[in-house]
Amino acid sequence: MDFIKTSRVVTLHSKPEPVEIDLSRTAVIVVDMQNAFVSKGGMFDIFGWDISAAEGVIENNRRIMEAAREAGSKIVYLKMSYDADYSNSGGPESPNWHKELGLVMMRKNPEYWGKFVTRGSWDEEICEELKPQPGDVVVRKQRYSGFAGTNLDLILKTYNIKYCLYTGVATNVCVESTLSGGFFLDYWPIRVSDAVNPNGPPATREATLWNVEALFGWVTTTDDVLRAVSKK
Repeated sequence: MDFIKTSRVVTLHSKPEPVEIDLSRTAVIVVDMQNAFVSKGGMFDIFGWDISAAEGVIENNRRIMEAAREAGSKIVYLKMSYDADYSNSGGPESPNWHKELGLVMMRKNPEYWGKFVTRGSWDEEICEELKPQPGDVVVRKQRYSGFAGTNLDLILKTYNIKYCLYTGVATNVCVESTLSGGFFLDYWPIRVSDAVNPNGPPATREATLWNVEALFGWVTTTDDVLRAVSKK
């Protein structure tokens, strides 16, 4: 398996300034693009959360992943996924038990117990349009951050990753939590603004994009990623 690859440095147009990334050391971190959050019949759809922007976000993720695979960058999927006995949920003494949306909605609606974000359920699977391909990595997580209690850091270090392009849902929850977690571990965080979707009012999207641009990293777009990758 080719863990160390030849450098391919490109300049990515982004805010607040352009950033140089090495495509051979870049991973696209695809956060929670699961049926639960982006598909008709998933948890968000069942309980009336707005998924109207999901189609465009799915398409932009597809375009980015296709180009990144061709360029030799790594695709890493994160997905919210509890064990069937919920032994990794934290239990009633954990704030996660009381605030994580899947657990909250299942407790409030017992008829759905075990059907949301639980291993083996349709709801926890990556949406059909973005199914993982050979060579991609899938990391199950049980907290909003993909770095909390997982081996994500070890995986990225194994593949010599330095630059992380963040896509997925929700912009202001799991994407932001994972991005800031990566920042603290010295990965270079780049959020793709039109390949993410928030949960909540529009102000949440603007606030989290400002946080990244001003404090945690860089913000770019799908087209800018594709332009940079095409110059490889």
